[in-house]
Amino acid sequence: MLLQVLDYLGVAVFAVSGAILASRKGLDFIAFLFFASLTGIGGGTLRDLLLGVPVFWTQAEGYLIVCLGVSIYMWFGAARIETLGKPLRWADAVGLAAYSVMGAAKALTVGDTVFVAILMGVSTATFGGIIRDTIAGEPSAIAKPEIYVGAAFAGAGIYVVLEQIGFGGWPAAVMGMAGALILRGGAIERGWTLPVYNARDVD
Repeated sequence: MLLQVLDYLGVAVFAVSGAILASRKGLDFIAFLFFASLTGIGGGTLRDLLLGVPVFWTQAEGYLIVCLGVSIYMWFGAARIETLGKPLRWADAVGLAAYSVMGAAKALTVGDTVFVAILMGVSTATFGGIIRDTIAGEPSAIAKPEIYVGAAFAGAGIYVVLEQIGFGGWPAAVMGMAGALILRGGAIERGWTLPVYNARDVD
């Protein structure tokens, strides 16, 4: 139940971010559907391929229906969503928080190590947004100094650690998502960054 809820949440919110990008570029409805679906299921697809398990959306058409529903809603409602302030970045942040936990949780269920689980959380949380921005020709958050991958790492790490010490299930999922969302939210609203590499001249 936990995995399914997180999976649908991640797909839906990432699909919103893909549709917002399509709306900003003034694209047609098929492009809305393409960007919503690509962003919504991209991270989970990579996760399942790497884990060697059936790709989730090929086993349940509900995920594709969610992407379609989001596309239809955003086709008519994108302008209203844009009034909320930074909707693309916040939708991406919520998706990242949900999928950082979901990716880690699914890796643990198939018996992978804690390190693999954290890596799966990071990959699942970031891949869809990276692909979305790359195809759209937009600067990706991963190439900016603000916290992005670090937020996904924190979310997955918190979840995995809590699972290992016996504080798993929903409490671990909520705390993992909260950790990722707080870090990513701070980056969005206050420009939080991690220390960056300072290149020095070499004589």
